[in-house]
Amino acid sequence: MSDGGFNGEVNGELGGEPNGLLQSAPLPEVWADRARAHLAGQVVGPAAKHAATVLLLRDRPAGMEVYLLRRAASMAFAAGFHAFPGGKLDPRDTELTVGWAGPPPEAWAERLGCDPAHARALLCAAVRETFEESGVLFAGPDERSVVADTTGSDWEADRLALVGHTCSLAELLGRRGLVLRSDLLAGWSRWVTPEFEERRYDTAFFVAALPVGQRARDVSGEADQAVWVRPGAAVAEHEAGRAPMLPPTVTTLRAVAGFADAAAVVATARERVVRPISPNLRLAEDGRFFLDWPR
Repeated sequence: MSDGGFNGEVNGELGGEPNGLLQSAPLPEVWADRARAHLAGQVVGPAAKHAATVLLLRDRPAGMEVYLLRRAASMAFAAGFHAFPGGKLDPRDTELTVGWAGPPPEAWAERLGCDPAHARALLCAAVRETFEESGVLFAGPDERSVVADTTGSDWEADRLALVGHTCSLAELLGRRGLVLRSDLLAGWSRWVTPEFEERRYDTAFFVAALPVGQRARDVSGEADQAVWVRPGAAVAEHEAGRAPMLPPTVTTLRAVAGFADAAAVVATARERVVRPISPNLRLAEDGRFFLDWPR
């Protein structure tokens, strides 16, 4: 799971304009020494690792729900925090043999602001990580159909092979005669961890509706809880202090909470401009550090 790797809280949310967002947020005191060293040029953060995460949505009579995982206490990063399925790019996500349907990598590259090879890898990572962490697979025999059920023991063996790095997504799809359905996903945002942090990610956020016939399963070894929840309810739990989340997670949940259904979120995402979101570190006159997000 990777939701951007931000510390601190957000005092705002995504508005109606693509990526027109956010205000200043005070930095937790635990980060003050590192922030001070960074401003003095004494600390340089590592290069950001590329990652992809998927806001998986489904419609219910009571309203749209989102799939959230709680990171296990054993995780080195953001233990106990709630996040969307996702994770770092794997070197095999760059394989060119993956079957493909929907907008080509060139179109995705224009939307995501990168080259086609990297865009292809991001989509592969998003699809692979979602399958690894929820059992949901955005793939089908052709551009008009999607796998209807991934709960069998044979599918579980394939999922574990991906988790164990003994099989790539391209190999799995090729053996089953499937193509990646890139049209089922839409780009929502891109978050880049501040430069002073010790763990940095450049994470592409996608949105997608749960494919008909499929169901998410609590399968991830990185999570100790998996739930479907209304976005607004998840935000309320976070604000009450019962559901820790990194700023990219709660900001995204706030942004989609007002939508009527999954289709509306995906349709809106297809019109969004995906630009990097990364706050700047600022030392205020009162000695506190703030993260200022670009508008």
